[in-house]
Amino acid sequence: MLSGGGQTTGQYETEGMYTNVKPKVLIAVHHLGRRAIPYVRRLEEAGCKVVVTPLDRVYTEDELIQALPGVFATMAGGERYTDRVFREAKDLKLVARFGVGYEKVDVSAATRHGVIIAMAFGTNHESVADCAFGMMAALAKNLVTNHLRVKAGGWGFDLHRGLWRSTVGVVGLGRVGKAMARRCRGFEMQVLAYDVQPDTAFARDNGIILVPLETLLREADFVTLHVPHTPETENLINGKRLALMKRTAFLVNTARGALVDEEALYTALASGMIAGAGLDVFKREPPTGSPLLTLENVILSPHGADADATTEAAVADRCIASILAVARGKSPGRECVLNPEVLPSGRIDI
Repeated sequence: MLSGGGQTTGQYETEGMYTNVKPKVLIAVHHLGRRAIPYVRRLEEAGCKVVVTPLDRVYTEDELIQALPGVFATMAGGERYTDRVFREAKDLKLVARFGVGYEKVDVSAATRHGVIIAMAFGTNHESVADCAFGMMAALAKNLVTNHLRVKAGGWGFDLHRGLWRSTVGVVGLGRVGKAMARRCRGFEMQVLAYDVQPDTAFARDNGIILVPLETLLREADFVTLHVPHTPETENLINGKRLALMKRTAFLVNTARGALVDEEALYTALASGMIAGAGLDVFKREPPTGSPLLTLENVILSPHGADADATTEAAVADRCIASILAVARGKSPGRECVLNPEVLPSGRIDI
């Protein structure tokens, strides 16, 4: 176990025996590259043995299972943690997600196998809201089309929607949705919001009008999605709901690709049913071969809404704090754990 001072005792108990083994951590976030070096050093200085994924892509299920023997904690990227993974990974005690989405983690299976799932809640919402607002502004001001026109030697412009005092519909009033709403209020926009469990006090204090989803879709000039992917939100924006939107309206999705029926969205965009879309997430990533890539009224981004240096450091800090807490036999904090029933009352043997 690690001592509270960050030094290893060199021992932990397992089946009545004491062995000199450092807690082993797998950093599976492939896109970190060389940026993982300071995080590796911090974990090593705290007494951990660290292995960084050698791949430039997400682990497959088989590859992840092969990488997990002896690993007590992972700094998890986009790899899937299935019941089979938890069943095979006998040493695994903690999955510290490098982010706030957990649709690729079977939380029920983790709970059955006694594995803690710790998230980086509260670290990236401002950055995601920045991206969503940036996409909305780019669509409103026709920035990409104008950029390409001038680069090609052209000139002139088309009238655009504009942002100031328009109406935005925020679907999901959680951390990101609230951050987005604050930005929109700064542009004197009317903010409509839909949430299954809305924060009425926040809405009241910030001049946000809570409405049913269908009302939001009918009235908003911009619809921005900020809900998690669950069975209930799968294809939340489908053909029927897209048909409710104004022909001049734009859809922005920086949440999860599965929230949108992409075939229906393509039809709506290609036919002029809605004016355009900004998409940072897709059902299949990368979206190679998607007809959405052929449209001129779509702004595309590679699932990087929270990709800024400040946010990455904050997410890594949260993951490292969770890993070291568990290594020291402590709780990472119930506020960031998806399955707190797994948390022990005493020390954790690893």
